[in-house]
Order: sequence, then structure tokens, then C-alpha cells
Amino acid sequence: MYWQEDDTQNSFQVPDDIVDVLFSVQCKRLPVDHAYALSAALQEAVPWAADSDSGVAIHSVHVAGSQNGWERPEHSTGQFLILSRRTKLRIRVPKDRMDGLMEDLSGKTLDISGCPMSVGSGKIRPLSTETTLFARHVVGPAEDTVQPGASVQEEDDFLDWAVRTLRHQEIRVRKALCGKTIPLAIPGSVLRTRSLLLADLTREESVRLQQQGLGPHPEMGCGIFIPHKGIDAIRKTP
Repeated sequence: MYWQEDDTQNSFQVPDDIVDVLFSVQCKRLPVDHAYALSAALQEAVPWAADSDSGVAIHSVHVAGSQNGWERPEHSTGQFLILSRRTKLRIRVPKDRMDGLMEDLSGKTLDISGCPMSVGSGKIRPLSTETTLFARHVVGPAEDTVQPGASVQEEDDFLDWAVRTLRHQEIRVRKALCGKTIPLAIPGSVLRTRSLLLADLTREESVRLQQQGLGPHPEMGCGIFIPHKGIDAIRKTP
């Protein structure tokens, strides 16, 4: 845990040079660990998204913890997420690429590890000015492409790395919490990731972090930050 108090913030107008595009989808289920398969399927449908300078970041698909008696399974191979009609495919992209993305992806059917996903129309959503952000997967410097059973980076080392890296991105870390290690399968190996929550950012820092991300593999949903309800309740927990 990393914690430091700070002062209040001023108002801020969010820029629109990077946006999220939310696509409606028809898809019954996806593997819980679908990050690589989703990335590969999308890059096959939209080849320019694979370019290193495309600026495309693909959010992993997330569903509610429970719905109609169904409970979301633990993250492991062989388990599936059950998608609702409200589930969206969310892709973060530079504004000058969003029209091309919607034109090239809408109407396509993606094959995600044998699970067909039909992609509908896209809707633009600007980045948030919320000052508490959360990333479900972040790859630290010691976790990129490791073999199963290899040693895991310690929580304190991961947080130290995050603080140093974000400082170089002109983002000051005041409060941070990271989660347990979650592996993402890739061909022949795994990526070890941790969730990361940051609070008490300024609005400028919040937008900058959403624009820049943290660490490698944004094409697999890593280092992508989204708004979070906050950690006041966590702070009060003994």
C-alpha cells in the first residue's frame, strides 16, 4: 500500500484527442482469460490496429459479478463469462482513428477462441475526469512474458516501479493499492499482471494516465485505466 494526503483540485476540461469507442455486440459467452484471443481477432479484422503507432488499446470484456443466479467464475482456463445484451466491446483510440475503427469493425464477426462475437455500431465516450482510476491488469517490469511457475514480483516492488514510472509521466502517486497476481495466457507463456487502483489524482493527471496508460500490452487490455468509485471505505477498514 502507498498512501499520501494531498490538497483539493481545480476544475478541468477533458480533452478529446483520445476517446473510448463502445461497440454493441452479440455474443453469448467468452473465455474468462480472453485478452490474447480478443486482441488477435480484432487485429485480424482491423489490421492497422496492430501497428505500434496506432494508439489502439483494447479493454478486456468485463461482466457483473453475478446476474440471474450466475456467478462470475475465477480467472482460469476452461471457464467462461456469460455476456448480457448490455455488454460492450470497448476500445480506446486516438480521435483521428475513431472513424476508421468504426467503419472497419462495425458489422464484423470476431472468432474469440471459438466464441463468435458480432460487432454492431460504435458510440463515442470521452475520457473521464474522475480522480480515482483502476486498471484490471498491469504488467510490471519483472512479469513480462514469464514461464509458468517462475517467481512473482513482490507487491512492494511492483508499487515502487509504478510510482517511479508514473513520475516520469508527470503523474504523482498519492494513494495506490495493487491486487494479487493474475496470469494472462499467451502462446507458449503467460503474462503476470496485477490490478492497480490510484486515488487522489488531479484531473489533469487522471486524463493523462487514461491517455498514456501504464506498462506494455495495451492491445491485451493491460495498463488501461477506467474510473472507479473510490477507496475511502478501504482506508477506513482496520
